[in-house]
Amino acid sequence: MTSFFDHTINGLIIGNIYGLVAVGLALIFGVSNLINFAHGSVYMVGAYIGWICVATLGTPLPLTLLAVMAGCALLGMLIERVGLRPLHGAARIAPLLATIGISFVLDQVVQLIFTPDPRALPSQLPTWRMQLGTGSIGALDLFIAAVGVGSAALLYGFLRFTRLGWAVRATAQDRDAALQMGVDVNQVNQVVFALASALGGLSGVLVGMYFNNIFPAMGFQATLKGFVAELIGGAGNVPGAIVGSLLLGLVESYGVALLGTSYRNLFAFLILIAVLVWRPNGIFSSSRQAPPEPLTGTFIAPSKPLLLPRWALATASGVALLLPLVVRDSYILQTLANAWLYGMLALSLTLVAGTVGQMSLGHAGLLAIGGYASALLALDLGLPVALAIVLAGVITAGLGTLLVFPAFRLRGHYVAIATLAIGEIVSLVILNWEWLTRGPIGISAIPPLSLFGWELVDTAAIYWLTLLVVIGLALLQHRLTRHHLGRALRAIRDDDIAARAYGIGLNRYKGLAFTVSGFVAGISGAITAHMYSYINHQTFDTQISVLALTMVILGGMGNILGAIVGAVALIGLPELFRGFAEYRMLVYGIVLLLLVRFRPQGLLGTV
Repeated sequence: MTSFFDHTINGLIIGNIYGLVAVGLALIFGVSNLINFAHGSVYMVGAYIGWICVATLGTPLPLTLLAVMAGCALLGMLIERVGLRPLHGAARIAPLLATIGISFVLDQVVQLIFTPDPRALPSQLPTWRMQLGTGSIGALDLFIAAVGVGSAALLYGFLRFTRLGWAVRATAQDRDAALQMGVDVNQVNQVVFALASALGGLSGVLVGMYFNNIFPAMGFQATLKGFVAELIGGAGNVPGAIVGSLLLGLVESYGVALLGTSYRNLFAFLILIAVLVWRPNGIFSSSRQAPPEPLTGTFIAPSKPLLLPRWALATASGVALLLPLVVRDSYILQTLANAWLYGMLALSLTLVAGTVGQMSLGHAGLLAIGGYASALLALDLGLPVALAIVLAGVITAGLGTLLVFPAFRLRGHYVAIATLAIGEIVSLVILNWEWLTRGPIGISAIPPLSLFGWELVDTAAIYWLTLLVVIGLALLQHRLTRHHLGRALRAIRDDDIAARAYGIGLNRYKGLAFTVSGFVAGISGAITAHMYSYINHQTFDTQISVLALTMVILGGMGNILGAIVGAVALIGLPELFRGFAEYRMLVYGIVLLLLVRFRPQGLLGTV
């Protein structure tokens, strides 16, 4: 009984904290129809503002919370005005990608200022606990509950009884109609971002006090939990976000009690997938509610792709093949080998995101499946490395398509969120299935790359192998996309309703695209595992998925050559500035923002 009571209280408290994040996301989605990936970074900034107030300035709790909310509100207004408003009228997915870039920039700036090391954020409330029956509740628990209830009440009053709140509700219902009635929608957006960011920052500082711990990467998980809570209740539905947050908090708390803390995040993502498949508009939506508009094709900016003659491509390939004979620096060759591996990943992503229009943010999960499959086949079954790599590609193609299949019926932002959740589920399964994957220890002593019994230990040999594989996979993908399959995939991207009306089976062709994509990504992950001889659940994280997306946009969505060029540009060129390696993720975020704003068609144009 004691355990049940304590886990219930803990679930409700955590649910209250999730609620502050989810309500902010719901407000922004309701007004701007935008999934804001930068919201978690604002949450993290709020935690650090609170740490400065408590640890450095010694401010009292009311002043600390006021400073956090004011600072995050200003940050939210800056994000809206500088990062998102210039994209008004652009493709609907452009602001979503911009928020990803903003998140990268904010996370990296905080990490550079405060270092990656976690910091303690002590609670400024008394530490007493009050017995209630067989359980107990503390001052911080009551305070978080009061903040959650109070924030919900104030937000309800603002939206219900103030003129500005009416303007927010009108804009959420019909932005164009509100504009025609004289509502300043830009002002409404500013207010909504300020409110949402203030609530997000407040949540961040409360989480820091509750766990007595903050760190620069804390915002990512908060964003995902906020998405889950919001989508449970229905995107843009503020009351639904609150209820969804409490349900999520309770499920997590009870799940941890049964299976342990390592499964906490897995419950959230499984719930997310179940809700998206069963009721994508949320459990509080009407069954007759229209599905979201598709994002497929909306980022493909009109452009004429740069078509290089065959002799130019052959010359470039020849120069790349002869490079090890001229360049003897093993570090440069190793860096370019990494670029070819990322080029494979970019090839796999440009097929599904650029050619068929399914925006995937979980492609790192395919790398992980390929890496672990090949390592286990070579270690446990003793298969030759070359055979293990090929079989790993096949396994990734089948398993990856099976995992993504539930997302085929989704549209809009939900496809990106579902694939992101699937990638996280893969990572968490690898972490917890110790009997198969060795759990957090990872897999070590993976056999090195070898071909026909010849071990590839020389850097030049590894360079040649990765280059030949990426060229072969690029030619295969080129052949497929120039076939009738490519025309069908592009038809789905441009207008899936029209494509279905012409008899194109959407699920079948999406499945074929993800199968090919999974095979290519699986090969890349498998080679990576054998090249480095050690992998764990953190080797292929979500940052890799976002980095691959940046490469694809840089080269040109759907452009096969552009994917490889984007990989070389983002992996190879930064090595010219090795002394600034710690700024790499900051550079990637800025590059993504600049591309979305000024060159959405990429360097070589879209196909």
